[in-house]
Amino acid sequence: MILLTRDPLDLAALIDAVRDDTFGAIATFLGVTRATSNGDPRPVVALDYEVYEAMARTQLAEIAADTGRRFGPLRIAIAHRIGTVELGEPSVAIAVGTPHRPQAFAACAYAIDELKARVEIWKHERYADGAAEWRPNTRTAP
Repeated sequence: MILLTRDPLDLAALIDAVRDDTFGAIATFLGVTRATSNGDPRPVVALDYEVYEAMARTQLAEIAADTGRRFGPLRIAIAHRIGTVELGEPSVAIAVGTPHRPQAFAACAYAIDELKARVEIWKHERYADGAAEWRPNTRTAP
């Protein structure tokens, strides 16, 4: 399941999409708008996401396929908000179902890291002082 939506993310629906009676593990990741930005002291009030949907869907599908090849067998669901995401709301969600937990955790971590590094989703941070700034979508250092 690959989803780009303006609607709030439904983690339970993603979990349901990866359930399989032969799998004993489901790992999830939920990325939530936080009140601060890396290296910027201004309080964040919201994020605005823009995306070229056809390209992003292709990139997300490639990440899902790559994740399956590396960590499979598995089922994976990836969802990302577009438009405005208010403080405290989820902007990205990933669920991975696998036979065992180490593979589920590793697959989920791999998928979010690859999403941040490879998918053309642009983030515009809005601050409490009225200013705004575009931020790059980059892989987080461990």
